[in-house]
Amino acid sequence: MADLIIRNGDVVDGTGAPARRADVAVTDGRITEVADRVDGTAAREVDAEGLLVTPGFVDIHTHFDGQATWDPVMAPSSLHGVTTVAMGNCGVGFAPAAPDRHAWLISLLEGVEDIPGTALAEGLTWDWETFPEYLDSLEAKPHTVDMGVHVPHAALRTYVMGERGADHTEAPTEGELAEMARSVREALDAGAIGFATSRTEVHRTSGGENIGTLTAGDAELLAIAEAMRAAGSGVVQLISDLYQTPDDEVAQRELDLLERFVRSSGRPLSFTMQQAYHSPDRWRFQMDWVDRMVAAGHDVKAQVAPRPIGVLIGLTATANPFLFCASYDEVSKLDLAERVAALRDPERRRRIVSEHGALLEGLPDGLFRQIMGGFDVLFRLSDPVDYELHADRSIAAEARAAGTEPIDLVYDLLLERDGHQLLYLPLFNFAHGDFEDIHSMITSPNVLFGLSDAGAHCGAICDASMTTSSLTVWARDRRDGEKVPIERIVHMNTARNARHMGWADRGVVAPGYLADLNVIDLGALACHPPRIVHDLPAGGRRLMQTAEGYRLTVKSGVVTFADGVHTGELPGSLLRGTRPSPA
Repeated sequence: MADLIIRNGDVVDGTGAPARRADVAVTDGRITEVADRVDGTAAREVDAEGLLVTPGFVDIHTHFDGQATWDPVMAPSSLHGVTTVAMGNCGVGFAPAAPDRHAWLISLLEGVEDIPGTALAEGLTWDWETFPEYLDSLEAKPHTVDMGVHVPHAALRTYVMGERGADHTEAPTEGELAEMARSVREALDAGAIGFATSRTEVHRTSGGENIGTLTAGDAELLAIAEAMRAAGSGVVQLISDLYQTPDDEVAQRELDLLERFVRSSGRPLSFTMQQAYHSPDRWRFQMDWVDRMVAAGHDVKAQVAPRPIGVLIGLTATANPFLFCASYDEVSKLDLAERVAALRDPERRRRIVSEHGALLEGLPDGLFRQIMGGFDVLFRLSDPVDYELHADRSIAAEARAAGTEPIDLVYDLLLERDGHQLLYLPLFNFAHGDFEDIHSMITSPNVLFGLSDAGAHCGAICDASMTTSSLTVWARDRRDGEKVPIERIVHMNTARNARHMGWADRGVVAPGYLADLNVIDLGALACHPPRIVHDLPAGGRRLMQTAEGYRLTVKSGVVTFADGVHTGELPGSLLRGTRPSPA
């Protein structure tokens, strides 16, 4: 008798093959049969008539490195059909960690990933120093999902170089290079899934210092590449400013360095590709390079997001358009109810709006100007959230139609729901005010779905729901352009990512594969608006987003979520290295 049979579902198996009606049987955590009709009975049978049956989703770009040490549920990712995650991305994480570097690592993650430092200080147990010890600590804790961890370059650098490693202008000595290489090899042998680094000016500590890996040179990176070649394992993940530089020569130098790393390491590499407003076609330059590398026989992919990378702004969020206005600053430290009452005062409103206009006039193009005045790419959050954006539906367009000023409409909106209302501001992938460039990205042959940043940007970004919105926007609801077949969207969220990571035992609904499954009511599938909750250690703040339409999520044959509610089961575990495909 099987443990579980899901009957009569429309199976989208993760390979990209057409959907077919079938039963799926599960025993001892593995799929044992997929057939038009599975004979026999099971301890639990589920009628999936009219529902999709897919593999569990694989999110290869998260930052749960701290949260995983105290939180077994791993929300919000686990609420959106995710059953496997990769952590340690962008070169930031908490191991290896010398005892005197704990505070600095917390500062780094607080600055780079907007994770409250007080929550990290309270929640992290630090029952590790080396990277293998960190893996042991994670392995001792059950979770709803499986997880693998990259060796984070920034942590490695400061572990080996001490305080000098936090300064990107400092170069390691020959002895330090050898120690970095040894540590990477040790980590890979212990089960690290790869090596991750950051080469972007955006990544800074909470004190504003650049990340120590920003300008790591050839000698340092190639020493690590050689260690990976010697180990014969691991993937490489990185973020670089090459996606946003307007300078062709700068971009080409960066790509040349990546090519040397790929050739030296012989390992699969993926990197962030997104569209900046000030350099809207740089991603095409990157994509051309990726395609040429693949044609030359190298395993290189661009990580892309199936929607804009969007920051949430509001009175409870990290950012709002009035942060730098003196009259807002006077009340910014009040609790929310008192602050909302103060902001409703007509005279304070007049002053804030006047100050905002004067500040905006003097701001150059860039992130601050976008947050303070990018109303032509600012959007309401409906319930459910409509993630297919178009400039014609922006708050600026709405204000023009109503004959009012955008700033006045924004002011009113931020006071709705007693100050809890959040607005959505795309920072990347929206340079032309529509989704046509995203369509080109996600249908390119050499890309991976990534960049959710789940577990990070706790007061600003909530993109862990990209798995859900990729299905609703592209496969079900697209109205401003061409849809993408649901089989491709599921493939990109499952087998495609699993294969890149070397996790060949998951991402496909077929006999022998791990029984990581979703049963989805596609018609009801929806993302509720993100909201601020205070459930991190020390009362830390984070964004939470729930979904409708996931009837069941199954991890290793165990139902972990039913209709969006955690069952209490924790079958997830640490993934050490790769996983072989079923025999």
